[in-house]
Amino acid sequence: MGKNLEFSALLDVYGRFLSQKQKSLTEHYYNEDLSLSEIAENEGITRQGVSDNIRRAENKMLSWEKECGFCQSFLRLKELSEKAETGDKKAVNEILKIIETL
Repeated sequence: MGKNLEFSALLDVYGRFLSQKQKSLTEHYYNEDLSLSEIAENEGITRQGVSDNIRRAENKMLSWEKECGFCQSFLRLKELSEKAETGDKKAVNEILKIIETL
């Protein structure tokens, strides 16, 4: 199980919809960069238990993103907002279009 840093962004958007345990373990893994073994030791569960919970959380978040696309929209809005601050009218128009679809 290799770390895909895109899950950190997915956690920001969908983390609140995970169980508290899944959210906590996944945050330790992606945001705090702890290994599965370190998390297992800290939480008093098996390494396999940590892995299973993180995998379920990943699958849920990927499914939600595929269905809703909120993370992709959020990241695009963030990118466009920097351009809009410099007066880029095209960026402002794209921001408005994204907001309309949400």
